[in-house]
Amino acid sequence: MAQRFDLVVLGTGGGASTVATKCRGAGWEVAIVDALPYGGTCALRGCDPKKVLVGAAEVVDAVRRFTRHGVTSAATIQWPELMRFKRTFTDPVPARREEALAKAGIATFHGRARFVGATAVSVDDEVLDARHVHVATGAKPADLTLPGSEYLTTSDQFLELDALPGRVLFVGGGYVSFELAHVAARAGAQVTVVHRGQQPLEQFDPDLVALLVERTRHVGIDLRLGTPVESIEKTGDGFLVTARSEDGPVSFEVDLVVHGAGRVPAIDDLDLDTAGITHDAHGIAVNEYMQSVSNPAVYAAGDAARGGLPLTPVASLESHVAASNLLEGNHRAIAYPPIPSVVFALPPLASVGLREDDARAQGLRFRVNHQRTSSWYSSRRVGEDVSGYKVLVEETTGHILGAHLLGPHADDLINLFALAMHAHMTAADLKRTIFAYPTVGSDIPHML
Repeated sequence: MAQRFDLVVLGTGGGASTVATKCRGAGWEVAIVDALPYGGTCALRGCDPKKVLVGAAEVVDAVRRFTRHGVTSAATIQWPELMRFKRTFTDPVPARREEALAKAGIATFHGRARFVGATAVSVDDEVLDARHVHVATGAKPADLTLPGSEYLTTSDQFLELDALPGRVLFVGGGYVSFELAHVAARAGAQVTVVHRGQQPLEQFDPDLVALLVERTRHVGIDLRLGTPVESIEKTGDGFLVTARSEDGPVSFEVDLVVHGAGRVPAIDDLDLDTAGITHDAHGIAVNEYMQSVSNPAVYAAGDAARGGLPLTPVASLESHVAASNLLEGNHRAIAYPPIPSVVFALPPLASVGLREDDARAQGLRFRVNHQRTSSWYSSRRVGEDVSGYKVLVEETTGHILGAHLLGPHADDLINLFALAMHAHMTAADLKRTIFAYPTVGSDIPHML
């Protein structure tokens, strides 16, 4: 006998929980399902635990930058102690999340769901039948079709390592590899990053990426570009990674091989076809209401849905839109504001709005302010010798089309540009703003 609900939510991340609690608050009978511990990627396996490790790496990096400026104490990372600290953030999440959902009157289920009808899902031996289903199952590492891929350690697993091996190789040159590679290097590991393309971090401004590549190599990370991995072999206690460069085959003997070659929507085992849900490698196809284009009883958000950037704040926005439309009928269309994105390397790389090539492709008329800022006070005073910015300003309106930053506190500074763009401030408006000095914010007028 199937259990009946008004709504079944697949996933327990922040966005999924938002939809579940809003609908339950309106009196709906709601169930929520997850095969993994409750809490979602960001809280358990992504943003939050990663940033704890980055914070420790920042301390080590700051001390090393100041060794030539009067700071003499050595700073090292004791990996087991750092992981114990990290777990004080992640360990309480599953129980707290499930307790909060249950207290709200939401039925909680553990297991991987799959569709057995248009709005019916099975969880192990139970069938949940609903008026609506909301899919927010997040993302997972992409499957790499190369010999030995079974030896790859995922980023989720890396964030749970009790000990950091001495030699670590990251496959892929995306944000996952850069962030974790910078942490591992500051923790004392010998780090290699192998990327098949000629430019890593392809979604970010190439000029600032080039500066980050310089910094990455300067701290001792062996970054190999144009070098696709061809195989991974187990060799005793370690691994032999074979790749191909322009000069021919190249091999690396390492203790750990980490998957940093992209993530994909975690929807391939949901049997979406059974429910008539259109989808592809980029996620479930949804309309402006976050509703499936082929099954109107199904909504989706976050990494599981095709459309917005795969970022936690985007998933939250989409989930609020989906919840509103579920409760009141389709009346609220998704509208994405300027969305900042950050690679939490050391230093961080941040971006909001259009890249220069995108703006030119759209035929926009704009001026480009671009400069390396290693000699600026804000970089020199913290011993940072690699930093820079690029800001695009539309000629006809004076509006900021895009901002791209690399350097100290770029991850916070980018939010000011996002706010200005969202408020339709012109570059002149922002330039007239008085910022506290000396802060990185006070650099903004000089970027415009």
